[in-house]
Amino acid sequence: MKKRVVALYVDANRENSRTLAARVGERFKDAGYSISPIGEGGSLEDAALLVTVGGDGTLLRAARLAVNEGVPILGINTGRLGFLTEFDEDDEHIDELPDLLERGLVIEERIALQAEYGGKKFFALNDVVVRKGGISRIVPFGLCLNDEQAAHIPADGICVATPTGSTAYFLSAGGSIISPQVEAFGIVPLLPHTLFSRPIIVPANSQILVSCDSELVHANLECDGDVVSDLVPGASVVIERHPRPVRFARVQRLRFFERLEQKMRWGVSIKGRQSPT
Repeated sequence: MKKRVVALYVDANRENSRTLAARVGERFKDAGYSISPIGEGGSLEDAALLVTVGGDGTLLRAARLAVNEGVPILGINTGRLGFLTEFDEDDEHIDELPDLLERGLVIEERIALQAEYGGKKFFALNDVVVRKGGISRIVPFGLCLNDEQAAHIPADGICVATPTGSTAYFLSAGGSIISPQVEAFGIVPLLPHTLFSRPIIVPANSQILVSCDSELVHANLECDGDVVSDLVPGASVVIERHPRPVRFARVQRLRFFERLEQKMRWGVSIKGRQSPT
Protein backbone atom coordinates (compact mmCIF):
# COMPACT_ATOMS: atom_id res chain seq x y z
CA MET A 1 0.00 0.00 0.00
CA LYS A 2 1.09 3.58 -0.62
CA LYS A 3 1.33 6.05 2.25
CA ARG A 4 -1.68 6.18 4.50
CA VAL A 5 -3.33 8.97 2.55
CA VAL A 6 -6.91 9.05 1.25
CA ALA A 7 -7.99 11.74 -1.19
CA LEU A 8 -11.52 13.20 -1.14
CA TYR A 9 -13.25 14.77 -4.14
CA VAL A 10 -16.60 16.28 -3.15
CA ASP A 11 -19.53 17.92 -4.89
CA ALA A 12 -19.40 21.05 -2.75
CA ASN A 13 -22.70 22.34 -4.16
CA ARG A 14 -24.65 19.68 -2.24
CA GLU A 15 -24.95 20.05 1.51
CA ASN A 16 -25.50 16.31 1.99
CA SER A 17 -22.29 15.65 0.04
CA ARG A 18 -20.29 17.98 2.26
CA THR A 19 -21.75 16.45 5.42
CA LEU A 20 -21.11 12.89 4.28
CA ALA A 21 -17.58 13.72 3.11
CA ALA A 22 -16.78 15.14 6.54
CA ARG A 23 -17.99 11.91 8.14
CA VAL A 24 -15.91 9.78 5.76
CA GLY A 25 -12.86 11.92 6.46
CA GLU A 26 -13.27 11.52 10.21
CA ARG A 27 -13.53 7.72 9.89
CA PHE A 28 -10.25 7.60 7.98
CA LYS A 29 -8.52 10.00 10.39
CA ASP A 30 -9.59 7.80 13.30
CA ALA A 31 -7.95 4.88 11.49
CA GLY A 32 -4.66 6.76 11.14
CA TYR A 33 -4.99 8.11 7.60
CA SER A 34 -4.26 11.61 6.37
CA ILE A 35 -6.95 13.27 4.25
CA SER A 36 -6.10 15.11 1.04
CA PRO A 37 -9.06 17.30 -0.07
CA ILE A 38 -8.86 17.59 -3.88
CA GLY A 39 -9.90 21.04 -5.04
CA GLU A 40 -8.87 22.60 -1.76
CA GLY A 41 -5.14 22.37 -2.22
CA GLY A 42 -4.92 18.61 -1.76
CA SER A 43 -2.90 16.30 -3.99
CA LEU A 44 -3.32 12.75 -5.28
CA GLU A 45 0.37 12.09 -4.73
CA ASP A 46 0.84 8.97 -2.59
CA ALA A 47 -2.93 8.52 -2.14
CA ALA A 48 -4.03 4.92 -1.62
CA LEU A 49 -7.60 5.73 -2.65
CA LEU A 50 -9.68 8.57 -4.09
CA VAL A 51 -13.17 8.72 -2.59
CA THR A 52 -15.71 10.79 -4.51
CA VAL A 53 -18.87 12.06 -2.80
CA GLY A 54 -21.51 13.29 -5.21
CA GLY A 55 -23.13 11.93 -8.34
CA ASP A 56 -21.78 10.24 -11.46
CA GLY A 57 -20.67 13.64 -12.77
CA THR A 58 -18.48 14.11 -9.70
CA LEU A 59 -16.85 10.75 -10.32
CA LEU A 60 -16.27 11.56 -14.01
CA ARG A 61 -14.51 14.81 -13.10
CA ALA A 62 -12.39 13.01 -10.53
CA ALA A 63 -11.41 10.37 -13.07
CA ARG A 64 -9.66 13.03 -15.16
CA LEU A 65 -7.35 13.68 -12.22
CA ALA A 66 -6.87 10.10 -11.10
CA VAL A 67 -6.17 8.39 -14.42
CA ASN A 68 -2.57 9.54 -14.85
CA GLU A 69 -1.72 8.83 -11.20
CA GLY A 70 -3.26 5.36 -11.31
CA VAL A 71 -5.17 6.03 -8.08
CA PRO A 72 -8.27 3.82 -7.69
CA ILE A 73 -11.61 5.61 -7.32
CA LEU A 74 -14.45 4.66 -5.01
CA GLY A 75 -17.65 6.65 -5.46
CA ILE A 76 -20.38 7.41 -2.94
CA ASN A 77 -23.61 8.55 -4.54
CA THR A 78 -25.51 11.55 -3.21
CA GLY A 79 -27.08 12.29 -6.60
CA ARG A 80 -29.98 10.85 -8.55
CA LEU A 81 -28.78 7.71 -10.37
CA GLY A 82 -25.33 6.75 -9.14
CA PHE A 83 -24.67 4.13 -11.81
CA LEU A 84 -20.89 4.43 -11.58
CA THR A 85 -20.58 4.81 -7.82
CA GLU A 86 -20.00 1.94 -5.40
CA PHE A 87 -22.27 3.05 -2.54
CA ASP A 88 -25.45 5.03 -2.09
CA GLU A 89 -25.28 7.58 0.71
CA ASP A 90 -27.29 5.42 3.13
CA ASP A 91 -25.10 2.32 2.70
CA GLU A 92 -23.92 0.89 6.02
CA HIS A 93 -20.53 -0.01 4.54
CA ILE A 94 -19.50 3.65 4.31
CA ASP A 95 -18.42 3.78 7.95
CA GLU A 96 -16.42 0.58 7.39
CA LEU A 97 -14.33 2.01 4.54
CA PRO A 98 -11.02 2.16 6.48
CA ASP A 99 -11.35 -1.52 7.43
CA LEU A 100 -12.38 -2.45 3.88
CA LEU A 101 -9.34 -0.66 2.49
CA GLU A 102 -7.06 -2.44 4.96
CA ARG A 103 -8.47 -5.84 3.99
CA GLY A 104 -8.09 -5.06 0.31
CA LEU A 105 -10.56 -3.77 -2.24
CA VAL A 106 -11.26 -5.28 -5.66
CA ILE A 107 -9.68 -3.18 -8.42
CA GLU A 108 -11.56 -3.02 -11.72
CA GLU A 109 -9.96 -1.36 -14.74
CA ARG A 110 -12.00 0.49 -17.37
CA ILE A 111 -10.77 1.65 -20.76
CA ALA A 112 -11.09 5.36 -21.54
CA LEU A 113 -10.92 7.65 -24.56
CA GLN A 114 -8.52 10.32 -25.71
CA ALA A 115 -9.58 12.98 -28.21
CA GLU A 116 -6.95 15.02 -30.03
CA TYR A 117 -7.60 18.36 -31.70
CA GLY A 118 -5.52 21.48 -32.26
CA GLY A 119 -2.43 19.94 -30.72
CA LYS A 120 -4.24 19.21 -27.44
CA LYS A 121 -5.39 15.92 -25.96
CA PHE A 122 -8.56 15.50 -23.92
CA PHE A 123 -9.61 12.65 -21.62
CA ALA A 124 -13.06 11.02 -21.46
CA LEU A 125 -14.23 8.07 -19.39
CA ASN A 126 -17.77 8.02 -20.83
CA ASP A 127 -17.83 9.56 -24.27
CA VAL A 128 -16.49 12.00 -26.83
CA VAL A 129 -19.07 13.95 -28.83
CA VAL A 130 -18.54 16.12 -31.91
CA ARG A 131 -21.68 18.20 -32.27
CA LYS A 132 -22.87 21.06 -34.45
CA GLY A 133 -23.46 24.40 -32.78
CA GLY A 134 -26.56 26.55 -32.73
CA ILE A 135 -27.51 26.31 -36.41
CA SER A 136 -30.75 24.49 -37.14
CA ARG A 137 -29.95 22.83 -40.46
CA ILE A 138 -28.64 19.29 -40.79
CA VAL A 139 -24.97 19.06 -41.76
CA PRO A 140 -22.82 16.06 -42.72
CA PHE A 141 -20.12 14.58 -40.48
CA GLY A 142 -17.41 12.33 -41.85
CA LEU A 143 -16.36 9.15 -40.08
CA CYS A 144 -13.09 7.31 -40.79
CA LEU A 145 -11.94 4.12 -39.05
CA ASN A 146 -8.22 3.32 -39.26
CA ASP A 147 -7.86 5.53 -42.38
CA GLU A 148 -10.84 3.84 -44.04
CA GLN A 149 -13.75 6.10 -44.98
CA ALA A 150 -16.68 4.56 -43.14
CA ALA A 151 -19.57 7.00 -43.54
CA HIS A 152 -20.67 10.52 -44.37
CA ILE A 153 -23.68 11.12 -42.15
CA PRO A 154 -26.09 14.06 -42.15
CA ALA A 155 -26.77 14.46 -38.45
CA ASP A 156 -26.48 16.70 -35.41
CA GLY A 157 -23.20 15.06 -34.47
CA ILE A 158 -21.31 11.87 -33.68
CA CYS A 159 -20.91 10.21 -30.26
CA VAL A 160 -18.07 7.79 -29.49
CA ALA A 161 -18.47 5.92 -26.20
CA THR A 162 -16.57 3.50 -24.02
CA PRO A 163 -18.31 0.51 -22.41
CA THR A 164 -18.63 2.67 -19.30
CA GLY A 165 -20.32 5.39 -21.35
CA SER A 166 -22.56 2.95 -23.22
CA THR A 167 -25.10 3.24 -20.39
CA ALA A 168 -25.02 7.06 -20.43
CA TYR A 169 -25.59 9.50 -23.32
CA PHE A 170 -24.74 6.80 -25.85
CA LEU A 171 -27.70 4.72 -24.65
CA SER A 172 -30.04 7.71 -24.88
CA ALA A 173 -28.88 8.29 -28.45
CA GLY A 174 -29.89 4.75 -29.45
CA GLY A 175 -26.60 2.95 -28.97
CA SER A 176 -26.00 -0.55 -27.67
CA ILE A 177 -25.09 -1.49 -24.11
CA ILE A 178 -21.50 -2.76 -24.01
CA SER A 179 -20.32 -4.94 -21.14
CA PRO A 180 -17.31 -3.43 -19.30
CA GLN A 181 -15.47 -6.69 -19.95
CA VAL A 182 -15.53 -6.02 -23.71
CA GLU A 183 -12.66 -3.95 -25.06
CA ALA A 184 -14.57 -2.00 -27.68
CA PHE A 185 -15.98 1.43 -28.43
CA GLY A 186 -19.42 2.33 -29.70
CA ILE A 187 -20.18 4.96 -32.35
CA VAL A 188 -23.62 6.43 -32.93
CA PRO A 189 -24.84 9.42 -34.97
CA LEU A 190 -26.96 11.99 -33.14
CA LEU A 191 -30.39 12.59 -34.72
CA PRO A 192 -29.31 11.29 -38.16
CA HIS A 193 -31.28 12.46 -41.17
CA THR A 194 -31.41 9.01 -42.74
CA LEU A 195 -33.37 5.78 -42.27
CA PHE A 196 -30.30 3.57 -42.49
CA SER A 197 -27.89 4.94 -39.91
CA ARG A 198 -27.13 2.48 -37.11
CA PRO A 199 -24.76 2.34 -34.13
CA ILE A 200 -21.55 0.40 -34.71
CA ILE A 201 -19.12 -1.32 -32.35
CA VAL A 202 -15.39 -1.22 -33.13
CA PRO A 203 -12.31 -2.71 -31.44
CA ALA A 204 -10.71 -0.60 -28.73
CA ASN A 205 -7.47 -0.33 -30.72
CA SER A 206 -9.26 1.54 -33.53
CA GLN A 207 -8.35 5.05 -34.56
CA ILE A 208 -11.58 6.99 -35.08
CA LEU A 209 -11.58 10.24 -37.01
CA VAL A 210 -14.64 12.48 -36.99
CA SER A 211 -14.59 15.39 -39.44
CA CYS A 212 -16.85 18.43 -39.67
CA ASP A 213 -18.29 19.74 -42.92
CA SER A 214 -16.31 22.66 -44.34
CA GLU A 215 -19.48 24.78 -44.42
CA LEU A 216 -20.29 24.12 -40.77
CA VAL A 217 -20.07 27.48 -39.04
CA HIS A 218 -19.73 26.27 -35.49
CA ALA A 219 -19.19 22.90 -33.79
CA ASN A 220 -18.14 21.72 -30.36
CA LEU A 221 -15.91 18.99 -29.00
CA GLU A 222 -17.39 17.55 -25.80
CA CYS A 223 -15.79 15.10 -23.38
CA ASP A 224 -18.00 13.54 -20.69
CA GLY A 225 -20.61 16.23 -21.27
CA ASP A 226 -18.26 19.22 -20.98
CA VAL A 227 -17.38 21.40 -23.97
CA VAL A 228 -13.58 21.29 -24.13
CA SER A 229 -13.01 23.04 -27.45
CA ASP A 230 -14.69 24.91 -30.28
CA LEU A 231 -14.13 23.39 -33.72
CA VAL A 232 -13.44 25.39 -36.87
CA PRO A 233 -15.10 24.55 -40.24
CA GLY A 234 -13.55 21.44 -41.78
CA ALA A 235 -11.97 20.38 -38.49
CA SER A 236 -11.11 16.76 -37.72
CA VAL A 237 -10.92 15.11 -34.30
CA VAL A 238 -8.86 11.97 -33.73
CA ILE A 239 -10.30 9.68 -31.06
CA GLU A 240 -8.36 6.73 -29.66
CA ARG A 241 -7.98 4.64 -26.56
CA HIS A 242 -6.43 6.53 -23.68
CA PRO A 243 -3.01 5.08 -22.80
CA ARG A 244 -4.04 4.48 -19.17
CA PRO A 245 -7.12 2.76 -17.73
CA VAL A 246 -9.33 4.22 -15.03
CA ARG A 247 -9.20 2.10 -11.88
CA PHE A 248 -12.34 1.56 -9.83
CA ALA A 249 -12.15 0.28 -6.24
CA ARG A 250 -15.01 -2.00 -5.23
CA VAL A 251 -15.94 -4.07 -2.21
CA GLN A 252 -16.66 -7.01 -4.48
CA ARG A 253 -16.64 -7.74 -8.19
CA LEU A 254 -19.23 -5.69 -10.07
CA ARG A 255 -22.24 -7.68 -11.23
CA PHE A 256 -22.89 -5.45 -14.22
CA PHE A 257 -26.23 -6.78 -15.42
CA GLU A 258 -27.65 -6.86 -11.92
CA ARG A 259 -26.62 -3.20 -11.65
CA LEU A 260 -28.47 -2.48 -14.90
CA GLU A 261 -31.64 -4.02 -13.51
CA GLN A 262 -31.29 -2.28 -10.17
CA LYS A 263 -30.50 1.22 -11.42
CA MET A 264 -32.16 1.37 -14.83
CA ARG A 265 -34.89 -1.26 -14.55
CA TRP A 266 -33.44 -3.04 -17.57
CA GLY A 267 -35.77 -5.79 -18.77
CA VAL A 268 -38.74 -4.60 -16.69
CA SER A 269 -41.97 -4.38 -18.67
CA ILE A 270 -43.71 -1.01 -18.65
CA LYS A 271 -46.95 -2.97 -18.15
CA GLY A 272 -45.67 -4.08 -14.76
CA ARG A 273 -45.00 -0.56 -13.50
CA GLN A 274 -47.49 1.23 -11.35
CA SER A 275 -48.94 4.44 -12.66
CA PRO A 276 -48.08 7.54 -10.64
CA THR A 277 -50.83 8.63 -8.29
